[in-house]
Amino acid sequence: MGMDERKLRILQAIIDDYILTAEPVGSRTISRKYDMGLSSATIRNEMSDLEELGYLDQPHVSAGRIPSAKAYRLYVDQLLEGGKIPSLNADAVRAHFTGRGHQMEEVIDRAAQVLSSMTHYLAVVLPPGSQQVRIRNVQLVPVSTESALVVIVTDVGVVRDSVIRISRHLDSETLYSISRALTAALSGHTLQESQAILREMARNMEENAELLASLGNMVGDHTVKRSHVAVGGTSNMLTYPEYSDVEKVRNLLSLVETRDRLASIVARNGSVSVTVRIGPENGVPEMEDCSVVSAVYSTYSGQQGTIGVIGPTRMNYSKVLSVLGIMGQQLSELFGATEGQDEKS
Repeated sequence: MGMDERKLRILQAIIDDYILTAEPVGSRTISRKYDMGLSSATIRNEMSDLEELGYLDQPHVSAGRIPSAKAYRLYVDQLLEGGKIPSLNADAVRAHFTGRGHQMEEVIDRAAQVLSSMTHYLAVVLPPGSQQVRIRNVQLVPVSTESALVVIVTDVGVVRDSVIRISRHLDSETLYSISRALTAALSGHTLQESQAILREMARNMEENAELLASLGNMVGDHTVKRSHVAVGGTSNMLTYPEYSDVEKVRNLLSLVETRDRLASIVARNGSVSVTVRIGPENGVPEMEDCSVVSAVYSTYSGQQGTIGVIGPTRMNYSKVLSVLGIMGQQLSELFGATEGQDEKS
């Protein structure tokens, strides 16, 4: 017994209906709502076969069937292989971003909120790893006689700024000269490399050693921890009947609060442009009833960040895949991928 066209049509209808209703689907429902030209008895027999093949589960003896993780995997693979992902108007996403002059954290936070609002699931957005980011230029702008604004522009097209203390003798002209020297020394280097260079410069330039040490510490702070992990729409999960169980919600929320672990789950896509992991495929007990759909976006230098959506296994995969595609394209544009090289996937 194998999967023929009729079984596939019935399974597709069951999945579509269950995604919408979260209620077990019976043969009468399929016969009434979907014009297949089949009797309820025929559909019922086919559903029994699908259950035997592992594509359907029956939660209660008298209830209809619900799709299994195996069914969702088949469904998603057909979406990806058959090009059945609907397209969205990119302007609907682009309108939420007003420009590239924001700090990375602001762009990432905004992306998570937009992604969660468009999909109605939990959204996670990860920037490129800090070890990959390379410096383009450095500027020191005087704020007062004893402080200066440090502006570091990286190859991801965003600005990082902090205020540091400086010596009184460092006027605007001197700071400009130091800025040029720092840009020449650090341009093209990663943050980790730049930290080592700044430490070496501090040892050889006693006059500005304190300033250089402060810059080294600032760069080091961004190297030690993976950049910001942005999460949006946590409360969305509470609206789904799958999470009416208090213990299940508690476990999921605990996972969300552990940002490093959450980031590692979403980022498990290697060099693959789109990854869909369904239920047990996640390998995480708290997520046996969840699916994780993630995609990558590129920066000017070809480095990659990750965007992901977490929802119940009955999530609207076609919509999620479409939104992730548009969001990835938009972030790639914001971070300058289209200016330097073709986006990698």
